[in-house]
Amino acid sequence: MAGNSLRWGVIYCPKSTARNARKRWNRIERYLDEQDIQYDYVYSESSESVERLVTMMINNGYKTIVIAGGDSALNDAANCLMREEKAVRESISLGVIPCGVMNDFAHFWNLKEGEEDIAIAQLKKHRVRRIDLGCIRYKNKHNEACHRYFLNCVNVGLVASIMNLRRQTKRIFGSRTLSFLFSFILLIFQRMEYKMRIKINTDSIHRSVMTMCVGNALGYGQTPNAVPYNGLLDVSVVYHSEMMQLFGGIYLFLQGKILNHKGVYPYRTYKVMVEESHHAPVSIDGRLMNTPVGAFTLTVEQEVINFLIPD
Repeated sequence: MAGNSLRWGVIYCPKSTARNARKRWNRIERYLDEQDIQYDYVYSESSESVERLVTMMINNGYKTIVIAGGDSALNDAANCLMREEKAVRESISLGVIPCGVMNDFAHFWNLKEGEEDIAIAQLKKHRVRRIDLGCIRYKNKHNEACHRYFLNCVNVGLVASIMNLRRQTKRIFGSRTLSFLFSFILLIFQRMEYKMRIKINTDSIHRSVMTMCVGNALGYGQTPNAVPYNGLLDVSVVYHSEMMQLFGGIYLFLQGKILNHKGVYPYRTYKVMVEESHHAPVSIDGRLMNTPVGAFTLTVEQEVINFLIPD
């Protein structure tokens, strides 16, 4: 497969177990052809293959790489780009056609699943914006220093478990709202809070926390005012609530007004230090990760990725 600066490299990352994956790709392919776009595409067999395929696209000279998938696949692509030299990374533009299990970063730019024709028409205009990435730095169980970038958010605690369940239940229900509600019902039987020690700006938090979201963008509704181009992270910390307050919080979450809940404490910062989290689950862009061992830090890196955005 020979690439050049004029052709798109498209990586199709269908929802796992999706029955209509081929039909969806046929639709995307038809819209690409209708827009007279020159492209080559590859099919991602699994989440582990996305970074390998992005590297292949880069090595073959593609300057526009489009992920037809969701937040996790886009996260893999961004992390792959960040491993390249700055000059190489700055020569490449990344775009998305939302068709994954979760598409929150695409939603930030008002790109929606099921509207592939609109997304492709917008991508063709090649409007580029340099965007920020969040970064989590931690040590793994082998005491090795690791880091991972995120476009949307990192969740620590209860909502990390919710996002993991949502990924599974959305494949069953299809609906974003239904999958969230069913996930919450399942979580009634799981651990609801974690002892944490966190530093945000001048505040030191040392108490039981239900969940914390560190958002570079929407954060699945928990950091609705975050934008990936101001060099800052938005943080929402939620302390333990009574059951009725939890239901009220769910209602506000679904309405996009979670910051109005009295149990939510919002921050805006350059850096978050989690000194202790007592094995709270952690998810990155909706995908559950191996829980970091010990302390970890979240920061933001400004204007490091060229991203294709709509008008």
